[in-house]
Amino acid sequence: MAMTYNKIIWSDALHACENVDFDVLQNSTVLITGASGLVGTYILACLAQLLNRGVRLRVYAQIASDPPPHLYELASSGRIEFLRADLADFADYARLPEADFICHSAGYAQPSVFMANPTATLQINTCATIALLNRLRRDGKFLFISSSEVYSGLRKPCLTETDIGITTPAHPRSAYIEGKRCGEAICHAFHARGLHATAARLAHIYGPGTRKHDKRVLNSFVEKALCQKRIELLDSGTAVRTYCYVSDAVELLWQILLHGEEPVYNVGGRSTVTIGELAQMVGRITGAEVVFPTTQTEIAGAPEEVHLDLTKVTTEFRKTEFVSMEEGLSATIDWQRGLYESKS
Repeated sequence: MAMTYNKIIWSDALHACENVDFDVLQNSTVLITGASGLVGTYILACLAQLLNRGVRLRVYAQIASDPPPHLYELASSGRIEFLRADLADFADYARLPEADFICHSAGYAQPSVFMANPTATLQINTCATIALLNRLRRDGKFLFISSSEVYSGLRKPCLTETDIGITTPAHPRSAYIEGKRCGEAICHAFHARGLHATAARLAHIYGPGTRKHDKRVLNSFVEKALCQKRIELLDSGTAVRTYCYVSDAVELLWQILLHGEEPVYNVGGRSTVTIGELAQMVGRITGAEVVFPTTQTEIAGAPEEVHLDLTKVTTEFRKTEFVSMEEGLSATIDWQRGLYESKS
């Protein structure tokens, strides 16, 4: 996979770094879990940018399986060490290094995957979170990547950090929902012991850096558009989503990890579309046909609408500009086009 293919992530990471003060990272050790995931990839790309600028860092990138080719490119300088560890396996916790800054972004983000692996989903968000916090150096900082799914069951037009959902442990997505809630509770418990632990509740982050056959709605639409030239919806597409391009999300995550003082932050975007409108946007860019069904099927437990109040994070870190849906979607489609044209 050529470096020209990876330039989308590299350029995005450069943009994400522009407004963040990284001075506190000098001479530190950073551990990123889930480094091959969408968010983890961009966090790693930002660290690669800093290393290229001469910032002295030791970086560990935890992965559960062989990293995709684009991660090798980002780590080609040799100053990023890949750490193979399964965070759903207690035996691997002993191999986790001590670090000054830890971003715990590991876990299953695709509903079809976390619903099929409930025990691993719970363990990665709970037991692994405790293990990682026990590796945090006393004056270090820890960021737990939580999710807007903690609001599941609420029917409010705008969700703030003081809200919490009302679903039960019997909910079809409970392993993910309760795992994220418990992960946040663990952060609060360690914070009470004097450690700097913060949670960021992400909602519908998208962009380049995913692998083939990602089952999240947007990526599934793009795959169908590129490979079949036809997008068939399962329902009328009236559910509303507010999307955030990954470079915007990662910029805010760095601000939260390095400079945030609150225990929890919402992190999301401002591009609000229905699922049907999203399919039509993808179809328009790719030239694919979009087909709405005559009968309807719903994904079990999927929220109808998620809209986060971003006042806290945008005010504290003075973020006013977000990548537009058109620009972000075009970059995402270009990335996936490269994926499906590649033989790897």
